Amino acid sequence: MNPGLHTPILILLLASGFLALWFRNILHSILALGVFSLVLALEFYVLRAPDVAIAEASIGAGLSTSIFIITLRACKDRPKGGGSK
Repeated sequence: MNPGLHTPILILLLASGFLALWFRNILHSILALGVFSLVLALEFYVLRAPDVAIAEASIGAGLSTSIFIITLRACKDRPKGGGSK
């Protein structure tokens, strides 16, 4: 294992995780979580676990991010009043 390769990946993981918590816009947080998943999949690949990397990339980055975005768009279509009149 090359520590020169792991260090930038771990820094990217920390940065994207921090940004996911720091952003006030929910869409930006969702995208930061997608980047986190992709970088985590890269780390798994570097650690020689390609099956885990493929699962993380497809489920973590692809499926979860798309479900979050679809849910966010569905919630934005609702009226802001909250009550029925």
